[in-house]
Amino acid sequence: MDDQNPAELRKPYMGEPLRRSDLAELPMTQFHLWFGEAYESGLAEPNAMVLSSVEPSGFPRSRTVLMKGYDGSGLRFFTNYTSRKGRALDADPRASVVFPWHAIRRQVLFAGTVERLDDEENDRYFASRPRGSRLGAWASERQSQPVEDREELDRLFHGFDTVWGLDDPIPRPAYWGGYRLVPHEVEFWQGGQDRMHDRFRYLLHEDGTWGIERLAP
Repeated sequence: MDDQNPAELRKPYMGEPLRRSDLAELPMTQFHLWFGEAYESGLAEPNAMVLSSVEPSGFPRSRTVLMKGYDGSGLRFFTNYTSRKGRALDADPRASVVFPWHAIRRQVLFAGTVERLDDEENDRYFASRPRGSRLGAWASERQSQPVEDREELDRLFHGFDTVWGLDDPIPRPAYWGGYRLVPHEVEFWQGGQDRMHDRFRYLLHEDGTWGIERLAP
C-alpha cells in the first residue's frame, strides 16, 4: 500500500465569503437555513453530528450520533441512557456537537447543556422507528459493555424478534430515550480561500438575547 502523507492533503475552499449581513438574528433560524442547504446539497446524513461529553474520569470523549429534531429550544438526539455517553451526560450535563459539512465548506458547532426528554416525546419517537431499530434497542441493553462475539448480539436480536409479532406494538425500553442540547453558544464556520475562513459566534446573554461576533480564522 502506498503511503499517503496527511500533511500533503489540502482542500481549497472557493466561493463567496460569509458576511454578518448574511446571518439571521437567532442561531436556530440560521441553523435551519444551513441545514436545509446541507440537505438539498445531497450530503450523506447531514443530521450526523459529533457529540462530545466529559467522562466521570474527567477525560473528554466524542462519538457520532444522529440529530433527530430541532427547534428554537435546541437539538434532540436519542440513545441508551445506560450507555457510556448516557452515563457521562447524566453525570455532567454539558456537551458540544459539531456538524462537519466539509463537502459544502461549512461546519456548525454547538455548546450547551443537555436535559432528558419526557416520556411522551420518547414514546412518540420510539414508535416512529422501523421495527428492526426498535428490536435493536432491546438487544443493545448493555450498550458500551463488552460482549463475547457477533453471534451473541444476533442471538439477542433474534430472541426479541420472537417476542413480538410483525404487527405487535413494541414498547420502548425504560433505559432508552432522548436528550435535548440547549445551546448557549453556536458557531457558524465557512471555509475561505487561503485559509481565510469566516467564523461567526452567537453567544447567549443573561437576559436571554443573543449577540453575534466575528472570530478570527
